[in-house]
Amino acid sequence: MKQRLITGIIAGVVFLGFCLLGGLPYHLIVLAMAMIGYYEFVRMTKISPFGGTALLGYLGVLMFVFPWKLMDVEFPLSWAQGIWLLMFLFMLVTVLTKNKIGIQQAAMLFLGAVYIGVGFSYIAGTRTTPDGHGLFWTFLLLVSIWASDAGAYFVGKWIGKNKLWPAISPNKTIEGALGGVVISMITAVVFSLFSGGILAFGQALAIGLACAVAGQLGDLIQSAYKRVYGIKDSGTLLPGHGGILDRCDSWIIVFPFVHIVSLLPY
Repeated sequence: MKQRLITGIIAGVVFLGFCLLGGLPYHLIVLAMAMIGYYEFVRMTKISPFGGTALLGYLGVLMFVFPWKLMDVEFPLSWAQGIWLLMFLFMLVTVLTKNKIGIQQAAMLFLGAVYIGVGFSYIAGTRTTPDGHGLFWTFLLLVSIWASDAGAYFVGKWIGKNKLWPAISPNKTIEGALGGVVISMITAVVFSLFSGGILAFGQALAIGLACAVAGQLGDLIQSAYKRVYGIKDSGTLLPGHGGILDRCDSWIIVFPFVHIVSLLPY
């Protein structure tokens, strides 16, 4: 527990420091996290993380998360075109290798590239929202996610009796999940009170709810993958916490989700 706390504090301070700094340094640290996350995903699926097919996935993640705008480079493809091209190349690999790389492997690597690449792209992009309040929005989402995690943990320990989804994550409870939702919504409302009119009360409630529900689903998604492959953590980069995907599984679902449902400007 002590190691987990120390690691969490150090990692949190470093990341929030880059977030405060913003610009290219922040975007590059998010890009590095995305590439490490994809490495963990490939290893988790028992595929060589440095094989030729995996390299195609790294290129896909790089394509999604690269700081094109900050480098003053116009990316020639739309989101839909980029995803389709990546899918086509992965499917082409199965043909060129005469099915030595099967469609199941190709599909998993493609899924991982989109899952991680798009998720971290929105994490980076939120910091530079067009309204000029990217730092506020990024902190709001991160703190609301962390509040949901803490609320779910402590409420679950306190009064949790009914299992939420024991086949996927045996320690999570319904009471804990609901506690996480309430704490996240309260946290977002507090942000609203000190936002100077940037964040309306109703919008804060919706964002808090989205951070808790989508965040907990993101955590369950990662738990389901790890259970399929018989592993506890996606990596060992963060002692006591696991890997990048273990810590960011909620982030890479929440950040795209709140933009897709138009709760934040993008």
